Amino acid sequence: MEGDIVQMGAYIGAGLSAIGMGTAAIGVGNIIGNFLSGALRNPSAAPGQTAMLFIGIAFAEAFGIFSFLVALLLMFAL
Repeated sequence: MEGDIVQMGAYIGAGLSAIGMGTAAIGVGNIIGNFLSGALRNPSAAPGQTAMLFIGIAFAEAFGIFSFLVALLLMFAL
């Protein structure tokens, strides 16, 4: 009985951790949308900002990958 409760807690924690993957996708969409909005307003400045765009996407996606790893650890390491 006690092992079932621990397993249930691990699955609930993994599900809550998986929310981070969805928020990472929202963050990437927000970054790209704001970049496109700025690029359409000032097209001459857009090439200078593409490096910052890719760095922002990488950080947002890294948080999604970390939350995925935490979900996997909670599901299979306990």
